[in-house]
Amino acid sequence: MIIIIKVITLVALIPAITGHFGYSKCDQHVWVQNFKLCGGKLQSPVSIRSSVAIVLPLPAVETVGYHNFLPGPLHLQNNGHSAVIKLNNNPRKRLPYIFDGSLDADQEYEVDHLHFHWGARNNRGSEHLLNGIRYPMEMHIVHRNKAYSNFSDALNYKNGLAVLGIFFQLQEEDNKSLYPIVKNLMDVKSLNREIKLNTSITLASLLPKNLNVFYTYKGSLTTPPCSEVVTWIIFPTPVPISFNQLNKFRLLSNGNKKLADNYRKLQTIGLRKVYVRRLNSSSIAGYDETIYNVTNLDWFWH
Repeated sequence: MIIIIKVITLVALIPAITGHFGYSKCDQHVWVQNFKLCGGKLQSPVSIRSSVAIVLPLPAVETVGYHNFLPGPLHLQNNGHSAVIKLNNNPRKRLPYIFDGSLDADQEYEVDHLHFHWGARNNRGSEHLLNGIRYPMEMHIVHRNKAYSNFSDALNYKNGLAVLGIFFQLQEEDNKSLYPIVKNLMDVKSLNREIKLNTSITLASLLPKNLNVFYTYKGSLTTPPCSEVVTWIIFPTPVPISFNQLNKFRLLSNGNKKLADNYRKLQTIGLRKVYVRRLNSSSIAGYDETIYNVTNLDWFWH
């Protein structure tokens, strides 16, 4: 009997030890039991409404190295939660990075990886909602503040990460920029399958055409451990994807069933402010130039 109890106890601890989590309603309900940060007040994703977002003439998000091919070798992995493109951290080749926008002044954020969230149906899939719309897929390009030595270290600081959120909108024709990714998805159909990509990708090819408008707020990782260290930058202009391409993502397996609906439920925005960069003559005239010093931005209602 004692042995049985010990075995049961060990099995109960496995999710916390291995970092296992699921996306069903029941699974998400217990995230906070294994990952206490998931119960915080700055959690993501959230519903964004343009009517309540605060318009500011923020600087544009500057992208460096986004038009260059990502330094290889690149790896595509099905980790059971998403399709992830992992970059090779080669000290001889500088990774793409971003700065400005709503990010801390004089801080550069280097790309760490990118991954996708999608739905089993066309009316769901994205994690963030924009004006009540949930897109069928959302891509996250995750960046680490270069002030910190690695991803794990960055999770200990409020300005540790910056994530670009990109929505995808369905169309009939294929998006040729997605070919390097989509054509290899069936090679990682099984759980924990990982392959080396024998193709080149530029991050710029995956971005929307309009980067001048973006929403930004302070939030968290949308997966455990839900660390509240993310400056989110969400572009409202969606990127096209065809029905056929999206269905390739839906064929991936999480080990038990097809991997889909891998998005977190909406979190309460609380006292957080959402800013939007939407420049026009009236918005520029309404603010003093000091607003460009984002260090002075107040991210919370009092």
